[in-house]
Amino acid sequence: MKEKLNVVIVSNNQNDRKELKDKFEKSGLTVEEFSEAIPSLQYVKENACDLVISDVILPGKDGFFLTENIKKISPHTKVVLASAIHGDAFIAKGLQMGADYFIEKPFDNDTIAERMIEVVQNFETKTPIKTPRNKQLEEKISNIFITVGIPAHIKGYQFLREAIKMAIDNPEVINSITKKLYPSIAERFDTSASKVERAIRHAIEVAWNRGKIENINALFGIRVYSNNEKPTNGEFIALVADKMLIEGGY
Repeated sequence: MKEKLNVVIVSNNQNDRKELKDKFEKSGLTVEEFSEAIPSLQYVKENACDLVISDVILPGKDGFFLTENIKKISPHTKVVLASAIHGDAFIAKGLQMGADYFIEKPFDNDTIAERMIEVVQNFETKTPIKTPRNKQLEEKISNIFITVGIPAHIKGYQFLREAIKMAIDNPEVINSITKKLYPSIAERFDTSASKVERAIRHAIEVAWNRGKIENINALFGIRVYSNNEKPTNGEFIALVADKMLIEGGY
């Protein structure tokens, strides 16, 4: 197990690099910073890196180039792209290049640092309550939520994540959402089944209202939905659970 996790920050803005680097280093992470893609790519080739956070717009080669090449030489390295440009087609291109996350700028350094630290620390077995399988699964689900635009601060985020995990562990539960799935989640979070249902529906509506449809389609590799379509709670839970089962062998 590593004593320190290795993070690379790539940005042409020196102040942005410094602020984010300070946040990471205070949390005990090893940080390298670069202003261009090529030197940072060379560093990744020569060193084991857990996470690369890069602006899309860079002098010379851009963040898309960097992402694609990092994934070729170091598939395990998580790549996060950041940009003030965040149209669906733009974000979809980043995902197609292999980016694990896409962050809209400007962002709060404290919030992003905390979230990214959580992401890279999921590689380490530090919390004995959770198995490595659960950590990896939660990370993948969180990745999907970020991509489709479901914010972590709403209650539906936690309920939906729990529902997907239950559907992965027991696919039959998707056929008993009202009788089994909602009540089980409600009991775990000390609330009512009706509140669980409403919160999950709200979380899905937030994603659709944010216009992240192309991100969803890019994530699943096919055109699953159009702007005029919105899945039911059960359809969305089943869709994500199926993706996890196929890709992760859970």
